[in-house]
Order: sequence, then structure tokens, then C-alpha cells
Amino acid sequence: MKSRKTAAIKAKAFSAEERAAMREHIEEFKAQARGGRRAGKDYGEADVLAKIAALAQPDRAMAERLHALIKVHAPQLTPRTWYGMPAYAKDGNVVCFFQSAQKFKTRYATLGFSDKAKLDEGQMWPTVFALRDLTATEEARIVALLKQALS
Repeated sequence: MKSRKTAAIKAKAFSAEERAAMREHIEEFKAQARGGRRAGKDYGEADVLAKIAALAQPDRAMAERLHALIKVHAPQLTPRTWYGMPAYAKDGNVVCFFQSAQKFKTRYATLGFSDKAKLDEGQMWPTVFALRDLTATEEARIVALLKQALS
């Protein structure tokens, strides 16, 4: 049985949103271990589209546009969820992901890249980008980042 002190420490260590994201990630691992249709490319896309559909505006519109950009300009990436967020993987490894502002109650959405993305520039480079809107300028930059990430 957990002591009250241990429970209090755990409650302060992670926010409710962080605990929910960890639970979602555990479910993703369980689904992958079960294999079958759930581990397939089509089901991963269905999961991503469901997560996107559940987002509030304006994040939903940005996530939909980002999903379309990735499908066209980085078709080698497989849609999947990652900590309950729309993500895109190559050879099973997440390369990039979209985090809505609502996910962790932040003031803007983000497009993030994992260490599998080849964005290296010298000794320091950005891997997460704030998104407030997707105009043609941002879309062009995202396409360039995707190409670099997969080079």
C-alpha cells in the first residue's frame, strides 16, 4: 500500500496532463505489442486522424494541414500516435510530432522533431517550433525541415 507521502510526491511530480500522456503512451505500446491491424499503417493513420478530429480550433486546422503536408512531401513517414499526439515515424522511430496548445495547456501549438530527424547544424539547432498559424511561409519552412530531417 502506498503511503500518503509517496502519493503526494507523485501527484506533484507530474501534472494531470502529463500523467494522461504517459497513460496514452503505455496504451500505444500495448497496442503495438498486440500486433495485427492495430500495428499496421492504416490503423496508425486512423488513430492520428481521430486525434486530430478531437482537437479544438485553431489547432485542428493546423494539424489537418500539417498531416496533408507530410503525406505529400514526406510519404515515407508513417502516421502514428505518440504520447497521444499525432506523430510521424520512419522505420518505427518517431521523426516529428504535433502537440496542440491544449495538450499541456500552453499558449501555442508546436511542431517537434526527435533526435532521429537530421536537423543538425553545427553544435546547436532547434528541434521544436511554435505554431500560431500556418501560412504559405510556414508551410514552405515545414516542407524544407521535413526534407532536411529525412536527408
